Amino acid sequence: MKRCQKLTTIQHAELQKVIADNRRSAREIKRAQTVILVDAAAGGETILALTGYNRIYAFRVRKLYLKRGIKAIADKRQKKPKELLTKKQREALVELIKTKKPSDCDSRYDSDYWTTGILGDYIERTHEVKYKSKTSLYLVFRAAKFTYHKPGRVYERRNPEAVEAWKKEALPIIKKAWKDPNIVIFTEDEMHLSSQTTVQKIWLPQGEYPQIKVTKKRESKSIYGFLNIKTGVEHSFKTDWQNMYITAEILPKLRTLYPNKKILIVWDKAGWHKGIEAQKVIQADGNIDTLYFPSAAPEENPQEHVWKKGRSQVTHNVFIENIDKTTDDFVSYLNSTRFPYALLGLKAKVSE
Repeated sequence: MKRCQKLTTIQHAELQKVIADNRRSAREIKRAQTVILVDAAAGGETILALTGYNRIYAFRVRKLYLKRGIKAIADKRQKKPKELLTKKQREALVELIKTKKPSDCDSRYDSDYWTTGILGDYIERTHEVKYKSKTSLYLVFRAAKFTYHKPGRVYERRNPEAVEAWKKEALPIIKKAWKDPNIVIFTEDEMHLSSQTTVQKIWLPQGEYPQIKVTKKRESKSIYGFLNIKTGVEHSFKTDWQNMYITAEILPKLRTLYPNKKILIVWDKAGWHKGIEAQKVIQADGNIDTLYFPSAAPEENPQEHVWKKGRSQVTHNVFIENIDKTTDDFVSYLNSTRFPYALLGLKAKVSE
């Protein structure tokens, strides 16, 4: 008598995968179990008790699987997914998004953040609803009062506890200076402007594909930026580089703009800020105080937002042929624009 062909390791794993997949119908799972039971030489009574299939039908399922593969297991009568969620399902889904992470809902989602892909898959798996476009998913997120964000970068050296401690220590100092009309509060930073073109996404009519000229030249300039937190006024200065000697040259220029005011500068711990030449100028002035941001926490500095805004308005998607002219244009835009960005919750009220 000819022996029955045994399942291969791959076939056995394939059937086990069907059994473990909760998206499969009960009939599909029972068929996969039947093939494995027949392969293991289980008795007819055992197969009938576990699957409800008699011995003749069980061998027929196995024969079809060996001939056609996983298609023989698939349920031809499988229902098509419903098109819409009910109001109750939608409300429950919105509450779920607001209170739980994807990883809390299903172990298959190794993520702490919701995306349209994860949400769409979750809805299809739990409600058998498949949306044809992402628009419906956007509406679910909107109902949950979620907004779309590109994840920000967090520096590896950033210490959250140190940042919180800095906030508690700095806030009373900033508040006191805020209330004193004779004190000007600046947040300061530098940026490096290169001739290398930076590209930003734009909206265009369908079928149009823009091209932006770029250069192989690598020229650059630096910009020192001081944001007056009380007024939103920016004071930027073009330089060739960043070091303590240049910082020492810039500070007197800032002083000429506020000759009779006490100045509080909040900046990072860069060497050109703490360097001896810069400190000599600060000490000689006698009316400049400094406060340092915590290490690796640029998100606390409003001046970082000024750079971002300037780049989007002046340099993104632009061919930089003359680095000097582009830097002048950049500085001109910054110095003629108000930037009401907040420092520890305090910001200028600027009318549009």
